[in-house]
Amino acid sequence: MMKDIKKDPFDEYIRNLPPTRKELGQAWSTAIGLQDVDGLKPSEYLYETAKKSIDGEITIDEAGTLINSYYEDKDGRSDSEERTEEADKVSARIAKLLSDKAFIFSPMQYISIHRELFAGIYSHAGKIRDYNITKKEWVLNGDTVSYGSATNLRETLDYDFSQERNFKYNGLTLNETIHHLAVFISRLWQIHVFCEGNTRTTAVFFIKYLRMLGFDAENDSFAENSWYFRNALVRANYTNIQKGIYETTDFLEKFLRNLLLDEKHELHNREMHISGKFLSVQADPINDPINDPINDPINDPINDPINDTIKLEGREKQIFDIVYENPSLTRVEMAKRIGCSESTVKRTLQKLMDKGAIKRIGSNKKGEWIIVY
Repeated sequence: MMKDIKKDPFDEYIRNLPPTRKELGQAWSTAIGLQDVDGLKPSEYLYETAKKSIDGEITIDEAGTLINSYYEDKDGRSDSEERTEEADKVSARIAKLLSDKAFIFSPMQYISIHRELFAGIYSHAGKIRDYNITKKEWVLNGDTVSYGSATNLRETLDYDFSQERNFKYNGLTLNETIHHLAVFISRLWQIHVFCEGNTRTTAVFFIKYLRMLGFDAENDSFAENSWYFRNALVRANYTNIQKGIYETTDFLEKFLRNLLLDEKHELHNREMHISGKFLSVQADPINDPINDPINDPINDPINDPINDTIKLEGREKQIFDIVYENPSLTRVEMAKRIGCSESTVKRTLQKLMDKGAIKRIGSNKKGEWIIVY
């Protein structure tokens, strides 16, 4: 017997908005949807505040002030509560940025967006990273994209912007335009100029740039398929000749065709997995929320049941990736990288040990962490 499809009340609310409130509603919907790329979920308070903003009861600035005030007196929060706070604050800031028509195509605008989104959340908000990074990707079966080198990030960023600024779109077909935009945004994302928050920053910048180019980027693509967008960026920047895998913008172009041309391509994360082992899985439109990384085990980019028998959540995943990259870092250095307290790092490391993901060898001062699984 078929079950009733569970509908998101906020999604239904957005879909039923009158035209006069649609644009602001879309900004909030996109802002909330983009939190999925880091596995973040906003609170019910954020949703209620967003509705008041959309309905005109409060301004977008007042919404941000209410969210900030809501968390001022909440001391001693758990890791999950800290991540909810991040989701709420960044959602409000994205909604404000997307409602603001001001925009300049420049590296400084890109950096400024990161600063506005993450000020007070990350200690490195608006700062170019000064160390090299790797990230284990579900879609790459645990491998990583080759990100920009910390030694020349600013030069690489300036170069990409200069190339795009001098590019002439006149004479291109829409297909050629979409392909070029896919190449540009995937290369910008690959630089990964910030320590954290690159995908959300890139998405906000890209939406505003598309509007500057005259496109209407006001549909549900980012709101409903932000994880697909991120995985498509990953696949656009990954080549493994030995395994016969080559970088491709095909997935990203499908996303952009839906966004810009209102086409209806189905967007499934499983299609991008480099192993191809999920292609034979038939999606259940009722019980299989295709693009939900939290509830869909087939598409879960963090806790895939086949490749990751230990579930990592929130800070655990961040700390695990840091240990994977540099097992000799101190708790103070880890805290600085992700913008949290040393005590939070200490608690998270203990959770990772309890789960059997890492263990410590040597003394506290001269030892190092090792990956167990």
